[in-house]
Amino acid sequence: MANSPQARKRARQAEKRRTHNASLRSMVRTYLKKVVTAIESGDQEAAKAAYAAAVPVLDRTADKGNFHKNKAARHKSRLNARIKAMGEAA
Repeated sequence: MANSPQARKRARQAEKRRTHNASLRSMVRTYLKKVVTAIESGDQEAAKAAYAAAVPVLDRTADKGNFHKNKAARHKSRLNARIKAMGEAA
């Protein structure tokens, strides 16, 4: 356990950061899940709306370093491809 005042403070800061980052990760997963459920329901307009809400959240967390920028881009690309495929199938 941390004994010096400096080490105690760093431990407090690390814990605070960890919980905040976990909250951001959870929020991103929730937004992604909303898009996926909209896609699976077959409603393209709802899927587009959920996607439009999820993109800025993904970008923000990638900018902060919670997710790698390429991971955010990969999610956006795959979800957008699935939404576009819904239009072609209908």
